[in-house]
Amino acid sequence: MAKEKIPVTPAIRILRQHKIEFGPHLYNYEEKGGTAVSARELGIEEHIVIKTLVMEDENKSPLIILMHGDCEVSTKNLARAIGCKQVQPCDPKTAQKQTGYQVGGTSPFGTRNKLPICAEASIFDLERVYINGGRRGLLVDIVPADLEKILPVQRVNAAINRQ
Repeated sequence: MAKEKIPVTPAIRILRQHKIEFGPHLYNYEEKGGTAVSARELGIEEHIVIKTLVMEDENKSPLIILMHGDCEVSTKNLARAIGCKQVQPCDPKTAQKQTGYQVGGTSPFGTRNKLPICAEASIFDLERVYINGGRRGLLVDIVPADLEKILPVQRVNAAINRQ
C-alpha cells in the first residue's frame, strides 16, 4: 500500500518553521466523532488526544482552550482562570472565521487570527500528545512542552472528567 502524502497545512508549516519534531497521523475522519474516533482509529488513549476548542467570553472575544479528549471544559473554572465573567463555545462559523480552520480540523498552530490560548495544565504531565494538524483526519504527535515554545499558552485547571 502506498504511503499517504501528509497535507501541508498552516499548522504543519508552523511546526516545521519552529523546527518542532512531530509525527503526522492520518485517520478516517467521522463527522461528529470527536476524539473518541481519532483515538480508536489510531489505537491510542483518548486522554492523550488534545482537542482544540474555540470559545468566547462575555464580550464575544474568542479564545482557544486545549483539553484532553476524554474531558469536558468547566466554563466556570475557565472564566475564573482568565479573569472574565463568562465563557461559552462559539458557533462553528465564528470558530472557522477566527481560526481559518474547519470545525473538526481546528489546530492551535497557524490560526488566521492570533487568539489567546489556554491549555489544561495536566496536558504538560504527558510524554506525548496528539493534536490536530489543521485538517479533518490529521493529528500530529508532539512533546507537550513544545506547545509553549511556539504558542502563548496560559495553563489553566478547567477539566471535568466525563466518566
